[in-house]
Amino acid sequence: MKYLVSVLLAMLTFSLHAQDIALVQYANGFDRPTDIAHAGDGRLFIVEQQGVVLVLDENGDRLSTPFLDIENKVNFGENEQGMLGLAFDPDFANNGFFYVSYVTGNGSGISRVSRYSVSADPNVADADSETIILEVDQPQWNHNGGDINFGPDGYMYLGFGDGGSGGDPWGNAQNAQTLLGKMLRIDVNGAASYTVPADNPFVNDSDVLDEIWALGLRNPWRFSFDALTGDLWIGDVGQRNREEIDFQAAASPGGENYGWDCREGELSFNAPSNLCTPTLNLTEPVATYKASNFCNSVTGGYVYRGCRWPDLYGRYLYADYCNGLMWSILPDGQGGWTNEEVFNDPVIDISTFGVDQEGELYVARHGSGIIYQVTMGEELTSPEVDLDGEVVFVPAGLGAYQWFRNGEAIPGADSSAYRVVEDSGDYSVEITYSNGCTTLSEPLTVFILSTNNTLSFHQFTVHPNPFEGQLNLALELEQVGNLQLEILNMSGQKVWSENVGTTLQYSQTYDLQLLPKGVYFLRLITEQGEVSRKIVRQ
Repeated sequence: MKYLVSVLLAMLTFSLHAQDIALVQYANGFDRPTDIAHAGDGRLFIVEQQGVVLVLDENGDRLSTPFLDIENKVNFGENEQGMLGLAFDPDFANNGFFYVSYVTGNGSGISRVSRYSVSADPNVADADSETIILEVDQPQWNHNGGDINFGPDGYMYLGFGDGGSGGDPWGNAQNAQTLLGKMLRIDVNGAASYTVPADNPFVNDSDVLDEIWALGLRNPWRFSFDALTGDLWIGDVGQRNREEIDFQAAASPGGENYGWDCREGELSFNAPSNLCTPTLNLTEPVATYKASNFCNSVTGGYVYRGCRWPDLYGRYLYADYCNGLMWSILPDGQGGWTNEEVFNDPVIDISTFGVDQEGELYVARHGSGIIYQVTMGEELTSPEVDLDGEVVFVPAGLGAYQWFRNGEAIPGADSSAYRVVEDSGDYSVEITYSNGCTTLSEPLTVFILSTNNTLSFHQFTVHPNPFEGQLNLALELEQVGNLQLEILNMSGQKVWSENVGTTLQYSQTYDLQLLPKGVYFLRLITEQGEVSRKIVRQ
């Protein structure tokens, strides 16, 4: 992946407090992006509202040829119509299937979910391979929802709005005989367009359509699953007084009613009395807000499970499309949630979030067509391996350790330090942190060449290695001797020397900036013998 190129020019940082979000420009030039998806292979796919899907390769470079272009089928006559969702089959690497959600037809249109196949060119889909999975007539042009995702159970989840207009005039969100205003769960892995999973919550209730997984939604524009826990998070766009984030634990059997249009967020709403009875069991949102009297529109996001930004880990991020605000939700440790504002810039119209196969998080600006990577705090990096005598080491207490020599794991080398003894080679360490993330250090070359093994010492430290100009040497011999230091090039020619004199302990910093870049041997000579170690001037 292309990481943080020209950061100083591309990064937008907005200082609210020490834990603020920063957005780093990743790609641009898109036309009204509505969704970001990945296929598990290093690429990102950007959905454009008019009916085009474009590819960013593993380096973050945009390919000139669209992955899919179905503008001729897409109804983009109004602001909330168009192509709205993209999801790759969990077995995409083998079957080549992916799914799109778009509005077709005339006027208010029809919400359609279709399956397509990739062509022989992995960067181009077969535009003639459409299989229609599901269609829903729309009474108005707005509140189409349109997000599609595969859950951890392998089933497809779809979010549809209440049919549009204002105030849900048809009562669709609480009407169990329509798919509008609902979250659906279907199985698309059979020969038919889809089947209904046998464990859907209402399959034995003749009063409720079998496809329904949850109800009481106004416009679930973006929803996602926590990649670690499987929990479902829904951003449901409000009427005018409240935007809301809804939560469903992974262990839930489904069937939640999130309240619209009996209420808007935590507020009562003037819905028909026959729909909103006192016995109706409604699920409370985990967060609500009203940011402005002019416009509010929540864009649901993701729980960050990537490894590059430890301060971001475990946070659910969501945003407001109209106001350029972004919030973070974390469990409060007492069964509730902590919700905090982490970003504020009124020109940022965030239309969607997305993640890559490594769990790194992205957002899209709808109007400007810019894709940003989301960052927070300090980037996770592996500590530098250091050498003390015959011991390579990194700081203790970071996590679980595994040392490698020349790329091969060393059995039993699972602490923060490892004694090299006489095994020369490239030493590196992999650290696994408490959140499951791992880092692998850059290798440190340790070269021990003894032409007379009678020379022994309690300590022999050379650092840093590689070095840029300053080289630190610390030495403690086992017996007093007249110490001579030499640096030899790879041809064995002496390029530097110093007579230290009689000593038992010695430490010094040498300025070797005039030494050309390359690989050398530092040789220590006394009456008892000599020993050499590899050093690198970079």
